[in-house]
Amino acid sequence: MFRWAIIFAVVALVAALLGLGGIAGLSADFAKILLVIGVVLFIVAFVFGRGRRTLP
Repeated sequence: MFRWAIIFAVVALVAALLGLGGIAGLSADFAKILLVIGVVLFIVAFVFGRGRRTLP
């Protein structure tokens, strides 16, 4: 998820530099959405993954 978010952020920056405002805005929105989804999945995996390990 984070990899795709970074890719979309770079695409947004390049499109903004080239003057393509619509594509830049859309790519930035996708990057934000993927970043939020990635953070939520990371937190869920961290919280639910902690209780499964037990030491012998």
